[in-house]
Amino acid sequence: MSNAHNEHDSVIKTPKQLIAAVTAAFVIPIICIVLLVQYVANIEKEGAGSDAQTAEAIAARLKPVADVGFTLKDANAPKVLQSGEAVYKAVCAACHTAGVAGAPKLGDAAGWTARLGQGQEMVVQNAIKGIRAMPAKGGNPDLDDVEVERAVVYLANQSGGKLKEPAVKEAAPAAAPAATDAGAPTASATQPTTSSPSQQTQALAAAAGAATGAAKVDGKKVYAASCAACHDPGVAGAPKLGDKAAWAPRIKQGSATMYEHAIKGFQGKAGMMPPKGGSAASDDEVKAAVDYMADASK
Repeated sequence: MSNAHNEHDSVIKTPKQLIAAVTAAFVIPIICIVLLVQYVANIEKEGAGSDAQTAEAIAARLKPVADVGFTLKDANAPKVLQSGEAVYKAVCAACHTAGVAGAPKLGDAAGWTARLGQGQEMVVQNAIKGIRAMPAKGGNPDLDDVEVERAVVYLANQSGGKLKEPAVKEAAPAAAPAATDAGAPTASATQPTTSSPSQQTQALAAAAGAATGAAKVDGKKVYAASCAACHDPGVAGAPKLGDKAAWAPRIKQGSATMYEHAIKGFQGKAGMMPPKGGSAASDDEVKAAVDYMADASK
C-alpha cells in the first residue's frame, strides 16, 4: 500500500516549491513575450517608420536588373588586349586541347617542333590568316593581331618553344579638328539637307539593286572558299556536305537558326562553329552558303 501511495505523490512537496512553481508559471511567459516583441521590433520595416520610402531606396528597387554587376563601357575607349592564355582558353582550346583536325596540342613538343622551325613570324601569320583547317584568327575575327600572336606565344612556349611576347604599339594621338572661322557659315549650314525626288528615286533604286545583288550570291562559291575546309572532312563535328542524317536536325530548326549559328558562331556538344567559319564573308554570303549546304543535304 505504501508503494502505491508514493507513486501518486506530487512533485511539489513544500510551500516553497509551490511558490516557485507559481512564480515560474507567470515569469517565463512574460519573458517569452518580451523577447518576441524585441525580435519583431528589430526586423527591418517596410513603409511608415522606415527608410523604405526614401528616394534612394525607391531608386534602388526600380533599378533595372540588367544594370546589376555590369559597368557601362565607353565605346571610344581604347581596346584592352587579352593575354595569350585568355585568348587560348576562349578561342583556341576547342581544337588545340584535343588536337582536332591535326591541330598541335598544347604541351606537345614534338607536334610543335616543325612549326617552330619556320620562325615566329611565319607561325603567327598562319594563325592570323588561317591555314588548312585552321580558320583565320581561330574563327574569331574580332581578335586583334597582337592578341593572336600572344596566344601563339603562349601555346608554343607551353610546348617547349621560346617565342618572344609581341610588342604593343602605342596608339597615335587623335588629330585635332580643323579650325574654322566662327563668322563663316559651314558647308552643312549653306547646303539643303533634303534631297530632291530624283535623288530619292536613285537611292531607292540603288538599295533595290543591292538587295538583288545579295540575293544572287553564289552559295557554292562561298562554300568552296570558306566552309569546305571543315564541312568536307567533318572537322570538329561539322556536318559534312551531303550527310542527310547529320543535317536533318539542323534543317528542322529552320533557316533563321542556322543563319544565326553560322554568322555568330555556335558551341555544340560535338564541336564548335566559329563565327562565319573564321572568314571575312558578309552575312548574305554566309546565308547563301548555308542554303547551299542545306539544299545539298536534304
